[in-house]
Amino acid sequence: MSNDIRRVAILFSGGPAPAANAVIGTAASAFRRGGAEVIGILHGYGALQSYDRTSRPLVAEKEYHVIADRDLWGLRNTRGVFVGTGRANPGKDVRTRGDLDDPDKTRRLRRVYEALVDLDVDALVSIGGDDTLRTANCFYEFQNRLPSGARRVRIVHVPKTIDNDYRGIDFTFGFFTAVDVMANELLNLRADAMSTSSYFIVETMGRKAGWLAYGVAIAGEAHMVVGVEDIVGDLVSTETGADGKTTPSEPRLSIDRLADRIVNLILARESGGKDYGTVVLAEGLAEMLPESYLREVARDDHGHVSLGRIDIGKLVARVAAERYEARTGKPKKLTGVQLGYEARCAPPHAFDVVLGSQLGLGAYYALTDKGLDGHMVSVSGQLDLRYVRFGELIHPETLKTEVRFISRTSDFHRLATQLGTKLPAP
Repeated sequence: MSNDIRRVAILFSGGPAPAANAVIGTAASAFRRGGAEVIGILHGYGALQSYDRTSRPLVAEKEYHVIADRDLWGLRNTRGVFVGTGRANPGKDVRTRGDLDDPDKTRRLRRVYEALVDLDVDALVSIGGDDTLRTANCFYEFQNRLPSGARRVRIVHVPKTIDNDYRGIDFTFGFFTAVDVMANELLNLRADAMSTSSYFIVETMGRKAGWLAYGVAIAGEAHMVVGVEDIVGDLVSTETGADGKTTPSEPRLSIDRLADRIVNLILARESGGKDYGTVVLAEGLAEMLPESYLREVARDDHGHVSLGRIDIGKLVARVAAERYEARTGKPKKLTGVQLGYEARCAPPHAFDVVLGSQLGLGAYYALTDKGLDGHMVSVSGQLDLRYVRFGELIHPETLKTEVRFISRTSDFHRLATQLGTKLPAP
């Protein structure tokens, strides 16, 4: 092992994901076998960004944990996140590249840096979603502006999201477990719908893209799936968004037209003698609602709308039931259900354990064998490791990441839509 890596910190940020402990456990084991000490930063960046080196040191077992061999016994297949997680965002005030030169806007990043230096950490393994990748890049760029000769804390990032909407990697760990858990829930709801001659409108997690919704619809045998990528044509609302505009690049969802499409599905299935069904909606559709729906909804440290509070499944179910009765003169039971939280700490699927383990080992190789800094660990093909510079994933001026949406011309999109019920041409 590279002899300049004597102490490594591992940090997890954002929502939990199955196989998180496969990444943490494999990385920690590799570093310990290589002779380095490993500490787990507890509950994300919260303690680091609040650190004040003039008041007190960070507290062991409250703000960090020195990982021992016994911590690693059987860790890879356990649920949850061994070091905990949080949503603190040290790069919150950094909006542009120019902000990196502003001492006030980088004060949280400086506190993170000082905390890690005072912990005598040589490198940080960051595990998290695209916002955590953005934070990792801000931390990397902050250090690029330190005086010559200043101590450096190298950083590599491991991509995490059950949403699978990450650029730079084909599949993220936890995605297949989440699909499996929610698809089984959907199959239960399908059996319920058959028994009660009703419909379930199921909202699945997936803030921006429709990967989870489509995977759950395929594996759970849904009769229709609608993701954010499908808001085109007649599903686009003429109402305005938060910016007071409706543009082709930022379409707003028409709830009424989506409800009408679901009514068309119900009528088409009834014509074939089927009085039940399930519809899967991507959670991210809620963020595409007109401003009238979003005005009072809270946002988090990263500026995201609290999608769970909108409950778009229940909203669409109510509107579709009303429009069905208006068109047919008959009532129809449609029930909205949210799925997602039950999947985040589910027992990890074997594939996710393998994938997470490879990514954890990749973090070790990146820092030791490769001597890298400012890179994301990725895999391709048969889990072959590769390393992607932050600069290839982050916009150079806005410092934002880009979401990987599902192409409407892709075979994956066609698979999901081909398996649903065929509606008559309008």
